[in-house]
Amino acid sequence: MSDINTIIHDATIWLLVGFSIITWVLIVVKAVQTSKATKQSRLFVDSFWSAQNLAEAINQSEDAQGPTARIAQTGFRTLTEANEKTHQDLQQTWSRQDLLERHLRKQILAERRQLEKGSAVLASIGNNAPFIGLFGTVFGIIHALQAIAQSGSASMDVVAGPIGQALVATGIGIAVAVPAVLAYNYFVRKVKGIGADLDDFATDFVSLTQKVGFQLPTKTQTAHVAVKPVATHQLSSQEKEALA
Repeated sequence: MSDINTIIHDATIWLLVGFSIITWVLIVVKAVQTSKATKQSRLFVDSFWSAQNLAEAINQSEDAQGPTARIAQTGFRTLTEANEKTHQDLQQTWSRQDLLERHLRKQILAERRQLEKGSAVLASIGNNAPFIGLFGTVFGIIHALQAIAQSGSASMDVVAGPIGQALVATGIGIAVAVPAVLAYNYFVRKVKGIGADLDDFATDFVSLTQKVGFQLPTKTQTAHVAVKPVATHQLSSQEKEALA
């Protein structure tokens, strides 16, 4: 029985060590992912709203990368397909604005799901690591008490060592949980911020295409479709009302 308690205690510690490795790998991966997404989106938004006309904005979107670029690509692709389809189906019974908004919402949700990957693992580790550590401590204390009983002595020298060793599992559990919880909260706020920026861009994108009647310019019309070179966060309330 004593061997089983020791095995469970040691297995718990190794499990927590594994959780710690997973936590730090996820922290590094998600930090790179969110930082890259933020940088790519910022560069694309600046480039998109600096375009001289809609055709130039379309060309810039084709090879661009990042969540915001994929939102723009989805919007342009939706309007292009709506122009090219000659047959009628249920999807084509929607107005162009409703169809565009629907596809943009779906793409925004897809981007959020991609950015949220791994967050559930961090939350699970943060919530359960202390309890796993406590579980190992319980069996460690049982093993310690059995060893004390066999020794026939209850002096401090005999008791302190085994009990202290048993409490190591609890300490490791807390040490694993703290960075996991902090990282989870940080990335949740980060993803919410990126999602809000995507919502803002999608709203401005719909307003922009509404100005041209949700019709993309043809090759012969590209020189006649102007786009105001201003970032979305610089639009005044009067300009947004004009776009609406």
